[in-house]
Amino acid sequence: MKFFSKKNGKVSPWVTCKNCGEISARVEVSRNLEVCPKCNYHFPIPPEMWVKILTDGFSEMDKNLQPVDFLGFKDTKRYKDRLKKLQEKTGRNEAFVGGRAVVGDEELYLGIMDFSFMGGSLSSVVGEKVTRLFERASEEDLPVVIVTSSGGARMQEGIMSLMQMAKTSCAVRKFKEKRKVYISILSDPTLGGVTASYAMQADVIIAEPKALIGFAGPRVIKETIGKELPEGFQRAEFLFEHGMVDMVVPRKEIKETVLRLLRLFK
Repeated sequence: MKFFSKKNGKVSPWVTCKNCGEISARVEVSRNLEVCPKCNYHFPIPPEMWVKILTDGFSEMDKNLQPVDFLGFKDTKRYKDRLKKLQEKTGRNEAFVGGRAVVGDEELYLGIMDFSFMGGSLSSVVGEKVTRLFERASEEDLPVVIVTSSGGARMQEGIMSLMQMAKTSCAVRKFKEKRKVYISILSDPTLGGVTASYAMQADVIIAEPKALIGFAGPRVIKETIGKELPEGFQRAEFLFEHGMVDMVVPRKEIKETVLRLLRLFK
């Protein structure tokens, strides 16, 4: 989704949809909760907007946890420099926001991934935040809702990132001993190590329309097996038809759906 003019960096009044390529008025897309009015593609949105859409109250926790450059990693830029720039740009330290929330009259713990922060990648701090979310929910006998949007594990942290898949999976397993509901909301895209761990371990898995969901992306799979992939492969609707997600829910209906599920599993 293109918001900014290349010439002056100012917010553009027009938005180009990456799914259908159509151009829409920025104000029209905003009014539609960042959903393309032409093809119904749901653009990734920041945690602040998810909080507004989903909750009637939210208190963030662990916001001061800081990522560490374990490897002294450098590609075209140093990892620590990338982190600093993104922290200044987003106003947060990491790609995950978690805390205590209220939806309607239901209390819960809510986590939201931010794709604009290093592709919502799973780092050691993201894994720690997810784990703490489930641990607190277990202590207080409250349900958990997590909104995912991620490209997978964070390569700049190597094995420390991959370890978070096991760590968060264990946290989910312990949480389920409390027999409280865990709802996962998959937004575009949800890939890699996040899909292979806590995102797909929920009691109820909801996907946003047209969200790309999988482990490896379709381009990598196509190049690996050397075959054409089915129409809509790895999109939310395809996964729903094949039993990988429980429902596909438009953004405008997500709060009502979550509240209904929370009451049903109470």
